[in-house]
Amino acid sequence: FQRAAEAVSLTPSAVSQQVQALESEAGVALFDRSTRPPTLNTQGLQMLDMARAVVRTANEAMDLVSGRRFAGALTLGAVRSSTFGLLPPALVPLKARFPDLRISIRCARSDELLFDVLAGRLDAAIVPEHAQVPKALRWQPFIREPLHVIAPPGVPTGRAAELLARHPYIRYKRNVPLAHLIDAEIARMAVRLDVSMEIDSMYSIVSCVAAGLGASVVPRLSLAGSGGPRVVSVPFGDPQVRRRMGIVERAQHPHRELVALLHEELARRAGTLGVPRRRRTASR
Repeated sequence: FQRAAEAVSLTPSAVSQQVQALESEAGVALFDRSTRPPTLNTQGLQMLDMARAVVRTANEAMDLVSGRRFAGALTLGAVRSSTFGLLPPALVPLKARFPDLRISIRCARSDELLFDVLAGRLDAAIVPEHAQVPKALRWQPFIREPLHVIAPPGVPTGRAAELLARHPYIRYKRNVPLAHLIDAEIARMAVRLDVSMEIDSMYSIVSCVAAGLGASVVPRLSLAGSGGPRVVSVPFGDPQVRRRMGIVERAQHPHRELVALLHEELARRAGTLGVPRRRRTASR
C-alpha cells in the first residue's frame, strides 16, 4: 500500500480507504489480511486481471480515436478495372502505419458494390462514375483516366476513326459504364466497325491487339505493364474521352479517416491523372 500510495501521489491511508470502498462495492474481500504485508486472494487476482484489461481497453480507445493506432478490419470492394493495379501499392502505406489493420477486398460489379456499401457490408468501394449512386452514399474520384484507340505494333498511325475503320474491332463486352462510354462515343463518331471479337477483359484486349488481331479502345492504365510489343496508341475522341474512377462510401462510418488516407494515396499514385480528395466543409 505504501508503494501504491507513492505511485499515485496519495497517502497510504487514502489508498487503504479506496481499497476498502472497492471491496465494499464488490461485496468480497480482495486481500488476505492474515499475512503481513496483505496479499491478493483469488478474488483480488481476478479483479487485477480485469483491471488490467480495462486499462488496456481505455488506452486502445484513446489511440484509436486520436489516430495514433488502428486495430480492426477495413472491408473494401473493387471493380475489375485497369485502375485495380493502383490499389495494392496504395494499401502498403496503410499497413505500415497501422500494423494491426486487417484488409479484405472483394471484386464484383459496380451495382453490387454500391448495394453492399449502402448496406454496411463494405466500408468503401472503388467504382467508376455511376449515375445510380444512392443519395445516402458519397462518391469522390481519385483518377481521371484518358481513353486511347490502340492498334497492332508497326501499323501506320492515323486518327482514331481511321484506325478503328481500318482494322477488325475488338469490342469490350461488359455491361458496365466504361463499355457504355466507349460505345456511345463510337456511335457519335459514326465509324463503321468490323467487330471480330468481344472480350470482357481489358488486359486480354491489349494482348490481342499486340498480337495483331485488331484494334480497340482502352483506358491508359490498361497499357501499363502489358508487356510485349508496344501497340500504336492515339487519343480516343475529340476532345479526348476520359473516365473517372473513385471511392464510394457512406457519409458517416467508423473508418472514414482510413478511406480518406487510401483516397489520397490512390490519387498520388495516379500521378498527373490523380484527382485530389475534396475536403468536407462544416454545415452552416
